[in-house]
Amino acid sequence: MKILKFGGKSLANGKGIHSVINIIEDKVRKNERITVVLSARGNTTDELEEILEKASKGKPYQEQLEVLKKYQLDDFKGVDFTQEFETLDKLFEGVSLLGDYSKRIKDQVLSQGEVISAKLVTQLLREKDIKANFTDSRSLIITDTQFGDAQPLDKLSKENVISHFNKHNGTTVNVVTGFIASNTNNETTTLGRNGSNYTASLLANYLEAEELQNFTHVNGIYTANPDLVPDAKKIERLSFAEANELAYFGANILHAKTIIPLIEKNIPLRILNTFDYKNDGTLITATSSEKGIKSLSVIEDVALINLEGRGLLGKVGVDARIFRVLAHKNISVSIISQGSSERGIGFVVEADKAKEAKAVLEQEFESDFHKRDVSGISIEENVSVISIIGQDLSTFHKPYNALIKNQVIPLLFNNTVTGATVSLVVKKEQLHRALNVIHGEIFEIAKKINLAIFGHGLVGGTLIEQILKSSEQIEKRKKINLNIFAVANSRKVLLDKNGINKHWKDDIDEKGISYTIEDIVRYADEHHLENLIAIDNTASEAFTAHYIHLVEHGFDLVSSNKVANTLSFDFYKKLREKLERNQKQYLYETNVGAGLPLIDTIKLLHLSGENITRIKGVFSGSLSYLFNTYSNENRLFSEVLQEAIDKGFTEPDPREDLCGNDVGRKLLILARELDLSNEFDDINIHNLIPEELRLGRAQEFLEKLNNLNPVYQKIKEEQKPNHVLRYIGDLWGDLSKEKGNLDVKLVSVPQSSALGQVKGSDSIFEIYTESYGDQPIVIQGAGAGAAVTARGVFGDILRLTEKG
Repeated sequence: MKILKFGGKSLANGKGIHSVINIIEDKVRKNERITVVLSARGNTTDELEEILEKASKGKPYQEQLEVLKKYQLDDFKGVDFTQEFETLDKLFEGVSLLGDYSKRIKDQVLSQGEVISAKLVTQLLREKDIKANFTDSRSLIITDTQFGDAQPLDKLSKENVISHFNKHNGTTVNVVTGFIASNTNNETTTLGRNGSNYTASLLANYLEAEELQNFTHVNGIYTANPDLVPDAKKIERLSFAEANELAYFGANILHAKTIIPLIEKNIPLRILNTFDYKNDGTLITATSSEKGIKSLSVIEDVALINLEGRGLLGKVGVDARIFRVLAHKNISVSIISQGSSERGIGFVVEADKAKEAKAVLEQEFESDFHKRDVSGISIEENVSVISIIGQDLSTFHKPYNALIKNQVIPLLFNNTVTGATVSLVVKKEQLHRALNVIHGEIFEIAKKINLAIFGHGLVGGTLIEQILKSSEQIEKRKKINLNIFAVANSRKVLLDKNGINKHWKDDIDEKGISYTIEDIVRYADEHHLENLIAIDNTASEAFTAHYIHLVEHGFDLVSSNKVANTLSFDFYKKLREKLERNQKQYLYETNVGAGLPLIDTIKLLHLSGENITRIKGVFSGSLSYLFNTYSNENRLFSEVLQEAIDKGFTEPDPREDLCGNDVGRKLLILARELDLSNEFDDINIHNLIPEELRLGRAQEFLEKLNNLNPVYQKIKEEQKPNHVLRYIGDLWGDLSKEKGNLDVKLVSVPQSSALGQVKGSDSIFEIYTESYGDQPIVIQGAGAGAAVTARGVFGDILRLTEKG
């Protein structure tokens, strides 16, 4: 025989109840011997509890009760709930008059939900010519007198079950009420949380069933609750021991007491989906297919109690006193953590028991308060427990570090005696994010990286296209899911927690909304987005003022914007202090060398203790093209400059390139990488624009380009033979001191030198060190262009995902 248990969502009106009937009918037609155990339908139990509360407080409840009755009747014909409805009417009326109710009354009220459910299914099966027998489990399962969470008396219950099934067996389908039972005084009791599952497992045990099939609204047990973790995967197989751990640590589908009767008789449990009947679900047997981390379970509606006291140092039996007084009040402790010194003990209790627990503990430790051995007993409300089933401490650092990186600081953690499960207490508001962070870290699925991209011009737009084009391959190859949840310009932002698509340009025009940075931070928080990276592709000084706020709210930073690293040295230091304090990263490789690995190389040399003595080179791809072409070809300077403008190598106003400030900023960034405290004003910059052309509108300057020709023709002619012009940045001097010398200047170099051989718009950097002497480390390559810079930003993003 197989025991089939159906939960409340499976039995809801509409698709649910009809699917249940079809599943039972299918099994009967295949001549399978089955017994059916049912929960109350839909949200009936919750509704009955709400009505009970209203009645006890003298609030109007009749309208809600009538809605409940109507739901139970729906359009079903030939089913009579008169007795159940009259029972509810009398009970609620009595509670309303008394203004209170006992656990005994509550059990009587709640039991009607299961009775109504079983009566309905029995009637619907009979209408399909299936021999169905309504079975009230109160005549089968006998319990103690602990209303609300009664414990079965096995011997009596087993005798009743066997006797009943001897009379009603063979082709008869017994439709049994779950959750409810009766005591030896014939009073209705209930079996507590997940009581219907418990009823089913008890029947499976007493009848030595072939299998217990638990039908729910999901396809089995997942690596995490799919409602909280969208990327959760179904687990094909578990052992009873693993399922027991899952149940103990809060898996909604299971309860520890459900598993025990099955373990005793080695009866397999299969979790199936009422709405996807052909799915094989999750099979739970004596052994699982493999070891390792299985799932994340969650316990909600709990509170953390902390007992602290320096005077407890060295005192024996503090924890025993805690457990004794709590046990006396029937308060269960689920998670506990304490130091060997017993200076502080933290433990988790049910939320509605927290105040009572605090009160009895204060009474117990009253004399310790007076002696100042105990300094305080506090309640941390709104917390949740996450348990990693199968996690041992040897690899726990990975999910723990990922939590810290995402600014989720566990309030308490412990591991089981076997070392096979680690539990964390986190703030309830951080539960979603914490689950997704841990899940992405420990399971072999793509870790989601949520990106907010600011600026979608040439570089930003190219970056977005590169990410969208490459994301599928990166997910396959690197197990990293790059999700662009925000794209913003100076006016509008496009937000989508599931990620933008290839139509983002149109969408930002049509769906974009005005925003502040706080709006984006709030959006990320509200949608529990983890692994946040903000990417600055603007050239805005104003935007860099938001960097610290973003860091404080969990964002790593990637920037092609050079401004932040060239503001005051005080801001530079403050930003890095905030990064360190919040354990965030800030990458900006493209600030100097576009796509070239310059900053990483310098950082590595500097951190390794290598004494860098000088850095010089061609820092600007735009000016590289300008002077490479002008030096090698017999053309007017204005003509070559116009060509550079036409090819998009320069800014629309080429004076922004020719003034040298951009090269100066890049040089300052490198100086600060060497821990030099130079300011921008320290840079000696050779402005390439004659003084009379520096002011005025861009168009006026473009009309006077010919005025540049005599200046640069003279410079070109005054060179030594076989020399070429290069506009370089040069950091030199005793770089072990507080400041270095920074020069930005136009120089003439031998054509055969490294600087002289640069072609096109390439950049080149020569890094001189004490170890390498006169032979510099040379880094050379494309130094300009949206595609190159965007690819460099993309590289920084990927580096951050690996560090995370």
